[in-house]
Amino acid sequence: MAGLVLDGVTKLFGRTAAVDAVDLSVADGEFLAVLGPSGCGKTTLLRLIAGFERIDGGSISLGGRVVSDSAKRLHVVAEERRVGIVFQSYALWPHMTVAGNVGYPLSVAGVKGQAHDDRVGAALDLVGLSGFGTRRPAELSGGQRQRVALARCLVMEPSLVLLDEPLANLDVHLRASMEDEFAAFHAKTRATMVYITHDQAEAMALADRIAVMDGGRIVQVAPPRVLYAEPATAMVAGFIGKGAVVEATVLERLDQGRAVARIGGVTARLRCSATTGLGPALACLRPEDLTPGADGLPTIVRRATYKGGVTALDLVPEGMPGVTLPLMVGDGRVPEPGQRLTLAIGDGWIIPAGR
Repeated sequence: MAGLVLDGVTKLFGRTAAVDAVDLSVADGEFLAVLGPSGCGKTTLLRLIAGFERIDGGSISLGGRVVSDSAKRLHVVAEERRVGIVFQSYALWPHMTVAGNVGYPLSVAGVKGQAHDDRVGAALDLVGLSGFGTRRPAELSGGQRQRVALARCLVMEPSLVLLDEPLANLDVHLRASMEDEFAAFHAKTRATMVYITHDQAEAMALADRIAVMDGGRIVQVAPPRVLYAEPATAMVAGFIGKGAVVEATVLERLDQGRAVARIGGVTARLRCSATTGLGPALACLRPEDLTPGADGLPTIVRRATYKGGVTALDLVPEGMPGVTLPLMVGDGRVPEPGQRLTLAIGDGWIIPAGR
């Protein structure tokens, strides 16, 4: 059963569609990340699902129950949707104890006594904070405060958990630790989770599937490996991973999802979809697709950046203005800026036509 279904969901601000005819289905127990650049509409989408904003078109269903329907002018208010939300700011009351913060939604809902205490204890145990109930938020680390916010969300037993950039305020080491925490939590509870982020590394590490947004629309929904290997649009190809989008000409279709294409003055066998035709196209080339070789694209090294164990090179191919190709090289002799380097194309992906 689908935990969340969006059908043609639209939200207008004036004449601008912040969310534009979005269709999306999230399975019960699935961890979906919504990924995109700033201003793409992902936070507005979260607010629509939570019930903080009214939709201007389409409908939203949670667990089979319609909670928003523009045609029927139906809008179930946020507090009646059984949706839990974890914000990047934690939003904890500093004067309350950890237990007080976690139990606050229960108190508002009129849950008291042993039932209240049992649910608070269970929520804290679920996020690994048993024994922390008497502490104040100021006595906790950033990661512990984020887990308190998660426990407060879970104590109301929501049908859906929304996470809005929950790791944005943490340092890089703590973010890595909290990624493990969120993954372990999801594995333990199998809660339906929608994770809003602009950080593709977080999305790749955590999500069962990733929905990429661009200009208010969802342009591709796929598991992380498929998203990386087979981007549906030039935007996804450039946004996910370190890849280059280049002009190509498809010369011949081969068996087993391959085609011969010309890039610059070089031909290469690239992966392609079943709908790929002959003629002009765009191709996505990733660092692992390229190797220095005697026969290939002539390039000039524009920049070399040491990454610890490897050096990232930005290469400008001759006769292809505006294109920068990425290459990773290991320890040893590293090409310097201004040096010529020939690149062999061992693999790549032809982006489906019209995308």
